[in-house]
Amino acid sequence: MTYKNKSSLKNSYKSLPSIFFAAQNPEQSDNPKCVLYNKELAKELWIQELLPAENAHNLLSGNILPEWAKPIAQAYAGHQFWYPNMLWDGRALLLGEWETPEWKVVDIVLKGSGKTRFSRWGDGRATLKAMLREYLMSEAMNGLWIASSRSLAVVKTWNIVQREQQVEGAILTRIMSSHIRVGTFEYAKNFATKNEMKSLIDYTIERHYPELSKRKNPALWLLEHVIDVQINLVIQWLRVGFIHGVMNTDNTSISWETFDYGPCAFMNGFHSDQVFSSIDTNGRYAFGNQANIILWNLSVFAWTLTEFIDEASINSVLGTIWEHIHSAWLVMMCQKLGIQNPLSKDEALIRELLSWMQDIWADYTNTFLYIWWNTQVKNIEIYSEERFVAWQNIWKKRVSIQTWGFENARQSMKQYNPIYIPRNHIVEEVLDTAVLWDYTEFHLFLEILKNPYVYRENTEKYMENIDGFDEQYQTYCGT
Repeated sequence: MTYKNKSSLKNSYKSLPSIFFAAQNPEQSDNPKCVLYNKELAKELWIQELLPAENAHNLLSGNILPEWAKPIAQAYAGHQFWYPNMLWDGRALLLGEWETPEWKVVDIVLKGSGKTRFSRWGDGRATLKAMLREYLMSEAMNGLWIASSRSLAVVKTWNIVQREQQVEGAILTRIMSSHIRVGTFEYAKNFATKNEMKSLIDYTIERHYPELSKRKNPALWLLEHVIDVQINLVIQWLRVGFIHGVMNTDNTSISWETFDYGPCAFMNGFHSDQVFSSIDTNGRYAFGNQANIILWNLSVFAWTLTEFIDEASINSVLGTIWEHIHSAWLVMMCQKLGIQNPLSKDEALIRELLSWMQDIWADYTNTFLYIWWNTQVKNIEIYSEERFVAWQNIWKKRVSIQTWGFENARQSMKQYNPIYIPRNHIVEEVLDTAVLWDYTEFHLFLEILKNPYVYRENTEKYMENIDGFDEQYQTYCGT
């Protein structure tokens, strides 16, 4: 690797008015040690010479700043569980942006690098287990072909972090197209001038959707594009049983990526009301409510743009969102069932399957595997139940009349239905052993999650859920 081009190192966010950020250096970390370094991602981004693995413990702990780094904490607000809050980056620093030879621009962010001006009562640190979790989950989402932030490294520190108890600290290096959020626009709407908001709109369009800059009303086109990418993202979450856990507006990106893997989890037994987040006591961000929440978040985004888009245009755009969500959901569910050209009557077939699954808490992932594979699935006896057999017979007839035939439909289902997901009990097992300095199981699990659509011999334990585990399982924000 010889690619070196200092023009590919950017700090473009600092071109915005100063109200949107504050300069901030990371705090020093005690005896940092790099415990995870994503060589594949580094190679993909041509970033090895910029942030080499052999010096990651210093460069990615913040103890030594690269000469190109101009760290800032970004400003944003957001609705957290319905209520508006002033937030800012309290434990994350944007070092800068990297442009690959393929013209892809990504943020390089340190998460857990200490207090910023906006940490309030927080310590600005992150726990080792929480950062290992984000590394594992973000790479798993990438393996599932779902747009996500990526994790370049985890650097363990000897800084003690106080949570439920005293634990070891760590810093994650997060890679993302940008960290512009719906909450960034909420902040601008509440605290910035109209010209400062226009600067943010123009910057966002130039960063993510430059083709919109010459449109007659670029703000309107930006709204429509963000609606499209965010709906498509959430529909992909529903495809694999992912529950984000904290879908606040500050965790809704203006790009197309999943990020912030705090209280997230994957659903095993299917139930639309499934919640794992310890702080989601009312089920606002339950699995089956995520489509409603993205509609609400996007409505907030539209509200932030009212000085640049007339009310009639906003109402027109918002009026089509639910239809868009429903249509995308129907197409996705039909893809999971091998249905090539969805018909309106297919919705009844889908909802009957989901109703049966919910009534008996059938495993979401394994039920779809059984439908196209019929083997390698635990608790196969439930699929002999009369109601499911009747449903399956109707499904077979529906799929068989398609021009591409039954077998081609089954083959197509493989690309929409993963064999492996991050099963909650295994996630906890590999994180607990990794915290104790044994990363063997962590790496084995990570390798499987990188290719979750490909079956591997003797990996049945990664396909099984433990009865009763999810009933008491809770996930936490890590702050």
